[in-house]
Amino acid sequence: MSRLVFKRFSSTITIKPALSKAHHHAPLPDSTFPAGYALTGVHAGVKKKPGVLDLGVIISTSEHPTSAAACFTRNAFKAAPVLVSEEILSTNGGRARAIVVNSGCANAVTGKQGLDDAWAMAEETDKLLPSQSSSSQYKHETLVMSTGVIGQTLPISKILSGIRSQESESPNRSLASDFSAWERAANAFMTTDTFPKLRSRVFKINGKEYRMAGMDKGAGMIHPDMGPAGTNFSGSKQLHATLLGAIMTDAGVTPRSLQSALTYAVDRSFNSISVDGDMSTNDTIVVLANGAASSGKEIDEATDKEGYQIFRKELTDFAADLAKLVVRDGEGATKFVTVTVKGAPTYKDAHAVASKISTSALVKTALYGEDANWGRVLAATGSVPFSAPSPSAPSPTIDPTRVNVTFIPADGTTPLPVLVNGEPENVDEDRAKEILVNEDFEILVDLGMSDNPEGTAQYWTCDFSYEYVRINGDYRS
Repeated sequence: MSRLVFKRFSSTITIKPALSKAHHHAPLPDSTFPAGYALTGVHAGVKKKPGVLDLGVIISTSEHPTSAAACFTRNAFKAAPVLVSEEILSTNGGRARAIVVNSGCANAVTGKQGLDDAWAMAEETDKLLPSQSSSSQYKHETLVMSTGVIGQTLPISKILSGIRSQESESPNRSLASDFSAWERAANAFMTTDTFPKLRSRVFKINGKEYRMAGMDKGAGMIHPDMGPAGTNFSGSKQLHATLLGAIMTDAGVTPRSLQSALTYAVDRSFNSISVDGDMSTNDTIVVLANGAASSGKEIDEATDKEGYQIFRKELTDFAADLAKLVVRDGEGATKFVTVTVKGAPTYKDAHAVASKISTSALVKTALYGEDANWGRVLAATGSVPFSAPSPSAPSPTIDPTRVNVTFIPADGTTPLPVLVNGEPENVDEDRAKEILVNEDFEILVDLGMSDNPEGTAQYWTCDFSYEYVRINGDYRS
């Protein structure tokens, strides 16, 4: 272990070795993956290193209509694949049957050529889809995602050749539905990720069993702010990642209800994580629901409210699981920290405070130094303006004498209050070190402004390390 010592208030900081994160990925039973999907990942040649998977293909093989929903980056410089996917979803009324993703090149800020290339990827993948009479009305049924360096055009001929390798008569066809196929697709998403992020689950709605599986990627440029197609960055939020994700289920859900459920889930998962506070041009989360396990019957929030709410909860919990993997794999991260804010007037207010704490460079460097510097937490908290309940009403403000801050260990042992009703505690520094030396712990901030149960939000963040600077100092090289 290398050691660099800085003299400051008689403290020392040790450069810690990068943590191994391989244990976050393990084989999953084939029986937990949803029916009616075929996937793969191949090496198309976007990445220079031979054999590294850089092109993923996911198709729905269900005989029933497949609903699609997505949340996209609100960055003003939306990448070509984002614009193409938004248009396809809008034109098709929330129907699509395939996803194609490349890693190694973001195809962002690439002008007309970038758009032409994204459309070419969609058109070529469309040819892999099984014929289906109900989808003959759609010109394109493939959503496109890209991740990598911004400002460079795609090696499109290599990508199209990679897609063609999955044609039914190709000897190199590897589209399949077992764990290995899902794992190949997950690997094809990766850039600076250290492990493929793949999860699956089985759940029930009204006694009927369904399955959900998905993958995402992201380790740096992570602080997403995504919304449905057509929503733009308003300037009222911090600039935030490349985060890509695809979730597939064999449940049937109407397009409008699938989009509603995904928007709700993303706000409480992917829009609640931060590695470094930067928003990407490419952030995209897609959900496909193919009805393979429901004989085509689709859940709708208007006609089956109970079934819809169960599905929405399952999707939200699953999205949170995937989102947390991104934070755990944060570039150079040595900590996984849950930031919980309660006692706010609204969920939006609590979420804004949690976001500010999670993106504070001073908080994140203190986390790396394993320093329970609650003053930095308070400084971040106090800088957030709250929303007025009505245009004519004043915005609520924090009463410092009602605020509490607590560090909570993940092992269930006794929490450590550091601020109680605005008064600093006589902190046991040895106990603080016992908590912060661990990889996982929680920071709880109770604002004491409201008893509204909706006034609680969580964020998941990590620390800033020397390794983060090293990785991002030479990313393009």
